[in-house]
Amino acid sequence: MTPQELKNSILQLAIQGKLVEQRPDEGTGEELFRKIQAEKQVLIKAGKIKKEKPLPEISDDEKPFDIPESWAWVKFGDIVYHNMGKTPSRTESQWWGKDIPWVSISDMIENGRVDSTKERIAESALSEVFGNKISKAGTLLMSFKLTVGRVSILDIDAVHNEAIISIYPCYDIDNATQMYLFKILPFISQYGESKNAIKGKTLNSTSINNMLVPLPPLAEQKRIVAKIEELLPYIDRYAEAWDRLEALNKRFPEDIKKSLLQMAIQGKLVEQRPEEGTGEELYRKIQAEKQTLIKAGKIKKEKPLPEIAEDEIPFDIPESWIWVKVGNMAVVQSSKRVFEKDYVPEGIPFFRSKEIGDLYRNEPIKTELFITEEHYKALAEGYGVPQKGDILITSVGTIGNTWICDERKFYYKDGNITQICGSQFFDSKYVEYFLHSPWFEKQALSTVAGTAYSALTIVKSKNLIIPLPPLAEQKRIVAKLEEILPLCERLK
Repeated sequence: MTPQELKNSILQLAIQGKLVEQRPDEGTGEELFRKIQAEKQVLIKAGKIKKEKPLPEISDDEKPFDIPESWAWVKFGDIVYHNMGKTPSRTESQWWGKDIPWVSISDMIENGRVDSTKERIAESALSEVFGNKISKAGTLLMSFKLTVGRVSILDIDAVHNEAIISIYPCYDIDNATQMYLFKILPFISQYGESKNAIKGKTLNSTSINNMLVPLPPLAEQKRIVAKIEELLPYIDRYAEAWDRLEALNKRFPEDIKKSLLQMAIQGKLVEQRPEEGTGEELYRKIQAEKQTLIKAGKIKKEKPLPEIAEDEIPFDIPESWIWVKVGNMAVVQSSKRVFEKDYVPEGIPFFRSKEIGDLYRNEPIKTELFITEEHYKALAEGYGVPQKGDILITSVGTIGNTWICDERKFYYKDGNITQICGSQFFDSKYVEYFLHSPWFEKQALSTVAGTAYSALTIVKSKNLIIPLPPLAEQKRIVAKLEEILPLCERLK
């Protein structure tokens, strides 16, 4: 049960006469209704309210639920009178920004009090538009358009717009009826004709007057309000606990996913098998392959990266694994600059961070930029283009959206995207899972801390440290993650 459902349940009990007991010595709702009608006639004779056409009788099939015998079903318009507000013309600048608070729905704190307004009107607007009628402090307000049933009490003298009514009980002692209505109007305004308001419609004067109100004796109204006030702190505490639980539930699938990824790169997700060799042996093969590629002129020889210091190692890994720097494990690069003048209406797709993000989320991409086939071929021959198995990472702004290249032909924007070239000696999917692990996130955040903007540069990417298991174990880690991560998604 949500906090609002709990509150509604309490209000439902209140208006059904089940929240407090009935006391015969307090009289009946029918007796109170007769007093209200007598007072209404006094107000009409005094010219304070207008005499209006009698409202239709309430039929039995209109009554939404049973109430105690000592209560009475009445119509809202039979126990109160109300005034609708106005909005002075915006074209009359002299009417705005002066002396009198002007209340809109946004000024009304739900179930609260209005002590200030965002806008004010001039004395001239009060005179010419409102006929000098102002709602005094202590007046009950209710919205009846858009946000139907929001109530507040004025703590200031003010006027209000045409989506709000000022409500005045015809007969009230010690504000008992006003406070009773203050508590129940948000709930009963959703019954009967006013249900349509929830769907974007609005109440009007007729439907407002015809709202059904369960009327207890005045003394019981006071006790109902007191009981609701007594229970509200418990509802608030329940709401706080509910919000914490909702936040926990919302985070839970992602937290579980992060935990699984962290377990994976710590060697705790699958067992180690001696026959699969070691990360050290695999690393030597990677270095030998790298030297071969350098000699063949396929990659450039680069300045050696700094050794990994003991205090850089964040956690223990299995003895058969090894810590390496990403730049020593793989070729890390970006693309050749493509200028705006090089874009054409159709041809080879050109991806930016946006497209990589869409691919990462498995969302359809809408390619907006293209380069010519000839340009693509020139890039492929002179610089190289992404190949199947290469990993692309968004590296500016939103860092860490990834996509493993498939067989499609495309090119991408330099600077914003980093490319980790695939290899036969590591599993690209294992590296991608590493790139979504808490340890990668921590490294990435530490590299951009204190900088003017978030950017994971190529140099920083090369110096990231990654735990390297034997290749066969990498594949078993990937298989296990692909088996269990979809279960996390089902929890969302």
